[in-house]
Amino acid sequence: MKAIPSSIALCMALCSSLLLSSCQSSDATPAALNASNPQKTPSVMTPDWGIAATLTGMGYPPVAMGDKTFYKEWVGKPLIPKDTYDVGTRYQPNPEMFSQLDLDVVIDNAFYKHLQPMYGDLPIHSIELTSPNQMAKWEDFIEPTLELGRSINQPQAAQMYLDKSKEQITQAGQTFHKRYPHIKKMAVVQFADTNNLRMFSYNSLFQPALDTMGLELTAFADGNEWGFMPIMLGDLAQLDDDTCLVVVEPIGDLLKLELEDSLVWQRLGYSFRENSKSAGKSRCLTVLPATWNNSGVASMNVLADRLMNATFVGNTDL
Repeated sequence: MKAIPSSIALCMALCSSLLLSSCQSSDATPAALNASNPQKTPSVMTPDWGIAATLTGMGYPPVAMGDKTFYKEWVGKPLIPKDTYDVGTRYQPNPEMFSQLDLDVVIDNAFYKHLQPMYGDLPIHSIELTSPNQMAKWEDFIEPTLELGRSINQPQAAQMYLDKSKEQITQAGQTFHKRYPHIKKMAVVQFADTNNLRMFSYNSLFQPALDTMGLELTAFADGNEWGFMPIMLGDLAQLDDDTCLVVVEPIGDLLKLELEDSLVWQRLGYSFRENSKSAGKSRCLTVLPATWNNSGVASMNVLADRLMNATFVGNTDL
């Protein structure tokens, strides 16, 4: 057998090396590529509004999310970019639309566990942006926010977001106290109809947000896993005279009119009519744009900003 000339052997070795490296590159999975480049910000899909809001607040909005259209009505801010895809309802996204997306990771929480088989081989991070305690505090939301930052390879962005948010909420509280120095206590509710309400309790994010602002949340009992308790309209009679009622939208004009005609509402002493003759004699009240209770620090930012700019009617010299 004749020996292969050294020049030909060298050429064959180089070609073999190039072919091998080419095959290795084409077979690499997204997870492997991310592992080799840990600084890469992955393309994220989340079915959850709270995670979408927090990622957007950090400056790294998701590529796709659930119920983007209704997010505007129930969460509002921070604004989701126009190029973020809407994959359908949060609880049951469109599988065909989902399959067409180029994603690196899905970030959800326990509420969406039933969707996980749809994600195939995609990595999944489950993060709860809620407090596990009966009395929520700011510290409860630090680690979940940092975990969210780590899941997108942006831990510093998450820390900066926490620091900036704490500062903004504190400043919003200072501004609020200058506008309404006599208002100290608030009860936060949301109407289902003229007789049924949700009252947000101490395990909701309203507690740490108001506490950071230097305000006090009033509630009648511990909240459920979503941070609220159901009450009846007449239950509001239990509120002290020095407690302002904060009504969170959505609340339609028709419902307001029905409440104004309600004898119970009248006996409670509230009125939505800012310019009515009895407005100054009625109890302290304001209506806030929709503020989502399950968005962690993102919702606290929104709540503080809206309270800072809110107009309270009725007796504010408590």
